[in-house]
Amino acid sequence: MTALTIIIADDHPLFRGALRQAVGDLGDTIEIVEAGDFEAARNVAGRHLEADVMLLDLAMPGVSGFSGLMTLRAEFANLPIIIVSATDDPQTIRRAIDLGASGFISKSSGIEEIREAVRDVLMGEIAVPRSFAGGPEPDAGIADLLTRVRTLTPQQGRVLSMLGEGLLNKQIAYELGVSEATIKAHVSAILLKLNVDSRTQAVIQLSRLNVPLVA
Repeated sequence: MTALTIIIADDHPLFRGALRQAVGDLGDTIEIVEAGDFEAARNVAGRHLEADVMLLDLAMPGVSGFSGLMTLRAEFANLPIIIVSATDDPQTIRRAIDLGASGFISKSSGIEEIREAVRDVLMGEIAVPRSFAGGPEPDAGIADLLTRVRTLTPQQGRVLSMLGEGLLNKQIAYELGVSEATIKAHVSAILLKLNVDSRTQAVIQLSRLNVPLVA
């Protein structure tokens, strides 16, 4: 018997319902857990560490662009995440995969296509729309930045995402349960890896990875 736990994180109840319909028969026993904003998605992931996959809306309350994906990748490294978005141009798909997503589903996809993508990811594959041609990031500057971001440790990735949210070192230290000195060390390492001189420049670099999104 196949038992699955699937997290659906999307702020539109109707689309959550469509995703639930798409994945509802993928296992003999299936638990579907829903979240309507990013903070709820983080909390659900923390309560369901055994989850098999998360379907994550790229544009939802409490998150900006790819920072949500980066945060969840840093906090829950073993959780496969499929990005679900109405913004489905090649640039968005490519960057989602480059930043650690296990798949990408366009919101224009049919039920069977969604089901097939989730099934592929559950089997350990990377799932992208059939129309996506693949290939490397065409912007050399962005390609270099993606390479640098991928050198960050999970904790450094979390700190960078929190810097992007405008949190101070002491606030980040409180959230992560570590000393402020530890956060300062992480920030120094992040600046070095991103080849920037200040946290402001690091946040600017992070914002370069984002793309215009529609819900």
